Amino acid sequence: MSEPKAPTPTPAGDTYKGWLFKWTNYIKGYQRRWFVLSNGLLSYYRTQAEMGHTCRGTINLATANIAVEDSCNFVISNGGAQTYHLKASSEVERQRWITALELAKAKAVRNQAESDDSGDECPTSPPTSGQGGGARNSNSEVQSTLRTLGSKVEDLSTCNDLIAKHGSALQRSLSELEGVRLGGDTDGKIRQVTERATLFRITSNAMINACRDFLALAQAHSKRWQKALHSERDQRIRLEETLEQLAKQHNHLERAFRGATVLPLSQSNPALNSKSSGSAKGDASDEDDENEFFDAMEDPAGFITVPADPKYHRRSGSNISGLSAETGIDDQSLCDEQSLGSNPESPQSLEVEPVRKRRTKIPDKPNYSLNLWSIMKNCIGKELSKIPMPVNFNEPISMLQRLSEDLEYYELLDKAAKCQSSLEQLCYVAAFTVSSYSTTVHRTGKPFNPLLGETYELDRLRESGYRSLCEQVSHHPPAAAHHAISERGWTLRQEISLASKFRGKYLSIMPLGSIQCMFEKSNNHYSWKKVTTTVHNIIVGKLWIDQSGEIDVVNHRTGDCCHLKFAPYSYFSRDVARKVTGVVTDKEGKAHYVLSGTWDEKMEFSRVMQSNKGENGTEGKQKTVYQTLKAKELWKKNPLPEGAETMYYFSSLALTLNESEEGVAPTDSRRRPDQQLMEAGRWEEANAEKQRLEEKQRSVRREREREAQRAANLPEEGAEGVEVAEDGVHQDNYEAMWFERTEDAVTGESMHVYKGGYWEAKDHGNWGMCPDIY
Repeated sequence: MSEPKAPTPTPAGDTYKGWLFKWTNYIKGYQRRWFVLSNGLLSYYRTQAEMGHTCRGTINLATANIAVEDSCNFVISNGGAQTYHLKASSEVERQRWITALELAKAKAVRNQAESDDSGDECPTSPPTSGQGGGARNSNSEVQSTLRTLGSKVEDLSTCNDLIAKHGSALQRSLSELEGVRLGGDTDGKIRQVTERATLFRITSNAMINACRDFLALAQAHSKRWQKALHSERDQRIRLEETLEQLAKQHNHLERAFRGATVLPLSQSNPALNSKSSGSAKGDASDEDDENEFFDAMEDPAGFITVPADPKYHRRSGSNISGLSAETGIDDQSLCDEQSLGSNPESPQSLEVEPVRKRRTKIPDKPNYSLNLWSIMKNCIGKELSKIPMPVNFNEPISMLQRLSEDLEYYELLDKAAKCQSSLEQLCYVAAFTVSSYSTTVHRTGKPFNPLLGETYELDRLRESGYRSLCEQVSHHPPAAAHHAISERGWTLRQEISLASKFRGKYLSIMPLGSIQCMFEKSNNHYSWKKVTTTVHNIIVGKLWIDQSGEIDVVNHRTGDCCHLKFAPYSYFSRDVARKVTGVVTDKEGKAHYVLSGTWDEKMEFSRVMQSNKGENGTEGKQKTVYQTLKAKELWKKNPLPEGAETMYYFSSLALTLNESEEGVAPTDSRRRPDQQLMEAGRWEEANAEKQRLEEKQRSVRREREREAQRAANLPEEGAEGVEVAEDGVHQDNYEAMWFERTEDAVTGESMHVYKGGYWEAKDHGNWGMCPDIY
């Protein structure tokens, strides 16, 4: 053992160093450690080289007790939270350490009392010139705390190993004791059990003390860390706001530069130039009042929007003529734009008294904990396709009802049917496309998979002017057909099947198939597809949903197109979350409208007055600069009902989807027993009923496959019912009740189209042809 550097104890303000033996655990015993006494703190390291980076433990002498055990051993205890059993190489060395420790403790207690008195007398104030040193001290304190916590975790790990070791030994001794007969060796076995029980008790107490020590440290520093975290968060917010202001200033300067060089629109109108030169002061004030500047928007679609030249905002006769000559937009189109935002004849402004009062509440979602073992024990020995998933992952509506929820904002199609311009109509159809995703932002529950032949009707003819019908037309692969028709001149149809990929942390759901919308008055025929839905934090964390991808809404009659882009969420992006951007172009590729917003809140559109190719973007792509008028609101999400968080975050429409109605088909989703039981909160019964329905469906499918096999062995004219996909995958040998597969004459796509007969059957109550699926 080497001697300390100082031959005699030094004052506590100075550093005292030396080697001591420290008790570690019952396996390793005493271990040689390098101790450093400085500023009232006793720290130790494994070697002298560790002093610069790794401290194994620190004890504050201001609250410590120092006790001498024998000639070489002494103990330093910090109220039970920390205890160091130390041993010096000689009695002289031990006395030097005891003296140094006592002096350091006295000075530490005195300094602490003085610090408390000064803290009570003087109010705290933010540091001025000494901020740098304060930051360094704070960082050093955090590092010291982290090292101490790391040491405690290491102690916990050691205690855990010891408890496991001594517990096993004690168990073995107890087992041996049971087999020992009363005799001479009984005393020895009992003594052995007693010794091992004593060791187990000591290690258990050490574990308890270590846990208490760690908990005390964590509680002592948690408030300080929370405060530091909030401070860092506020600082980050201020930094983001500063960056946003800088970006706005940069965009303003960029617009001013382009207005002077790239966009010399004022030079093309001599009448406006002469007016400007004649009364410069008056026009300057007019520009302040009329030309509303907006933040330049650089979005993933690869374009930038800037406010249009002030002359486009004026409604004088000379300006209108100049505008028509330059942009080719007629007066009627301009008038239509002013009326788009508030159409007095739009269905939204008409107050129609509903013929039936719909429900506004369903039973609250039970707070059932999911027992994974209760699921897994029922899956042993079963095929993966036959494992029943519990309703804990579901919401009490089916996929057919989810498709019907696309009509939540049917008013957009009502407005589109009234538009005189096909380009304006395309804006509303695009907004309707985006609005169908607004109900998914909080809906992490999985809808029930429809049974083959299951249907769902949504009859809102007297209330909202439309009626809708869905049917599950295939089970392998699963596919649903949807048809909706409105008295206000539009028809919507779609056939959707789902493909999913599990990628570890998230689940990607890719809807396959297309959606079509036809307008009776204009004969415009639109089609589009859905984007990818991603469910994040499948394994660990809170589930959240994102929509990403691109959509082309195409008018097949005129060739107009709206290209929408759903930006995926990125933690590093300064754009708003769930952002959607789009551009409406004619068949020549000329832009007429720019759309922007979010898929969970609202969409706006702006008329494009002129477009120019701007500078290259960040990725080397040339961005288009659109001069636009002031944005107007196309669509805004309706607020959720009160208490929606306890009702699966259902919208007002979704709350009514499972409400019982008279006269619906026996295959309607409202009649599905497991779904009704789940909504009522009886989940255990719902799980049993769901398993029964799935097994019944499998047996019906096996019988249908046997019939198809028998039909395949007949002559060629008798095998019409066997259906095989082009890729060779066997499909359900099932003929839909209300839909038939046809090829669309406009788009050329093959899809299930409503063939009629359902509403007539409902009027007559003739459901005899419906299968028994429940």
